[in-house]
Amino acid sequence: MTESTRQTKTIHEYLAENPDVNVSETHAKLWAILTDLRERVQKRFPMEPQPASEGLDYWQTESGDYEGSMFTWTGPQTPHVANSWIGNRKASILDMNFQCWLGPQIDVPHLVFVFGTIPQMFYYSELVPRRDLMVDLDYLHKYYDEDNADYLELRGNTDLTWSVSHGTYMRAFLSPSAHSYTMDRTDEHIELLRDHVNRRFNRWMSWVDNATPVPAEEQRALEDRDHLIRTYGYTQDPMNAISKRFLGEERTEQLLAVRYGKAQIDATRAARG
Repeated sequence: MTESTRQTKTIHEYLAENPDVNVSETHAKLWAILTDLRERVQKRFPMEPQPASEGLDYWQTESGDYEGSMFTWTGPQTPHVANSWIGNRKASILDMNFQCWLGPQIDVPHLVFVFGTIPQMFYYSELVPRRDLMVDLDYLHKYYDEDNADYLELRGNTDLTWSVSHGTYMRAFLSPSAHSYTMDRTDEHIELLRDHVNRRFNRWMSWVDNATPVPAEEQRALEDRDHLIRTYGYTQDPMNAISKRFLGEERTEQLLAVRYGKAQIDATRAARG
């Protein structure tokens, strides 16, 4: 298989080759990394659990062939924080997710980390821009230049294979600092990702701590844009088809609404009038 073929290989194809691998140990190690990030965010920002995720701390289908956990929070500076996983730890497929979406008081990029097993390890990370990077060069240089060395370091690692989404929206979502890779499930790769994740997280926290306030008259437009990107970033993902196969369309849509914080978006819009 050529390198270009590996890059465009779908998750469905990976799973078809190895559908019944127990990935519980990998799940525990990767979930611990995301849990640590979530705990650090909770210490930094005041947040309350969102009612929409109540009862989802652990769930599974009647057959036991699909399971997951979901926690979401809201705070004055962080309207939506989500920490979730979904899949089957004994049958190759897992998606583990941590996202922190910031309020419009500042325009620091939002933060996304995703780990997965297919059963190879999958890693996706994004600094979601709040401005148009093609025309706002100050914003581009302020945030994405600072991240550039770490980006190139990981992008140049020949152990990692770039993973191309087959969804056009998901490719449009990518910033110059996006990571999307598959790799072998090894402790060495887990530690590589742990180091990279923590460096990115620490840099992001320093941006938040030193952020310049957004003028009040610009905040509504920024918030509206955030809401759209948050919604589409989940609902346009072609990998939702896997959940629909196990859970059905209605249950999948219900869980997606919690993951992107639909109730919080609706409540914010209603309060604004």
